Amino acid sequence: MAAAVLATWVALTVLLLAPSPLPERWRYYIYSPASVGLWMLTMLVAPFVVCTVAWPWIRTGARRPRDGA
Repeated sequence: MAAAVLATWVALTVLLLAPSPLPERWRYYIYSPASVGLWMLTMLVAPFVVCTVAWPWIRTGARRPRDGA
C-alpha cells in the first residue's frame, strides 16, 4: 500500500513540475492559487482513490490469481 501512495505522490509531483519549461507569462495561470489548492487537495485524496481501486492487487501481494484454482 505504501508503494501505491508513494507512486501517486511522485506522479502528482511530476505533473506539478511539468509546466516549468513553459514561458513565464503562462506560469501564473498554471500555478494560480486555485490550481495549487486543487493540487494539494489531490495529494490528500488521490492515494485513497488509488488504494481503493488497486485493493485486489495490493491484497494479493502483486501475484496473479491462478485460473481455475
